[in-house]
Amino acid sequence: MNTSNPVFSESALEQITDIQGERMTQQGTLNKSFIMLGLVFAGAAWTWFQMSTNPNAALVMGGLGFFGGLILSFVIVFKKTWSAFLAPVYAILEGLLIGVLSAHYESRYPGLVIQAVGLTFVTFFVMLISYRLGWIRATQMFRSVLIAATLALFTFYLIALVAQFAFDFPMPLIHDKGILGIGFSVFATGLAAFNLILDFDFVEKGPAYGLPKYMEWYAAFGLTVTLVWLYIELLRLLSKFRK
Repeated sequence: MNTSNPVFSESALEQITDIQGERMTQQGTLNKSFIMLGLVFAGAAWTWFQMSTNPNAALVMGGLGFFGGLILSFVIVFKKTWSAFLAPVYAILEGLLIGVLSAHYESRYPGLVIQAVGLTFVTFFVMLISYRLGWIRATQMFRSVLIAATLALFTFYLIALVAQFAFDFPMPLIHDKGILGIGFSVFATGLAAFNLILDFDFVEKGPAYGLPKYMEWYAAFGLTVTLVWLYIELLRLLSKFRK
């Protein structure tokens, strides 16, 4: 379980396993992952319908979902013991955001949302099968490269966010419909897909490592983060092809 990520370093996990009580199981993680996805869908359904009846309220809730989810994700990462309480709240917030984004893209490109949802689950199962059959393994090199690339992309998105809100300057590549823009979205989508391998590896090895019960919520939270990210990247990529 040792990685270059300090959050999942061996010393950090050894401190977690010192806690006494029930231990993490794969079935427990699976159950909590279904709960998390159900909450995401519930939040998304609410803002999706609000976009047609009360768009101003939906946009406010979508903004709350974005910023609230972003802040809450950092809290959960550094306060794993709070996962059982905060992870479901995070799922609802992400659902609020997803509903607004989905309704926006669907209004511009009818049929896009069902395509993105379908591709998200197809990608999930393809990566799961690849992991279970040993075609893709979470080696130390794989982890290091993937985590570095993910952090670099996350930093780029933060810079783009600041540039958009503070200077009204849209960053290139993110919304560019040209070859470079499509290539960027393909890269980001692939990065999100390969992060599923790290999630699967954590769910598989966490119980063997003897992690406490609340880490089931933390693992479900990590899987939800990746799936939401993958879905958003697929929405953006498919919309560029439509353009």
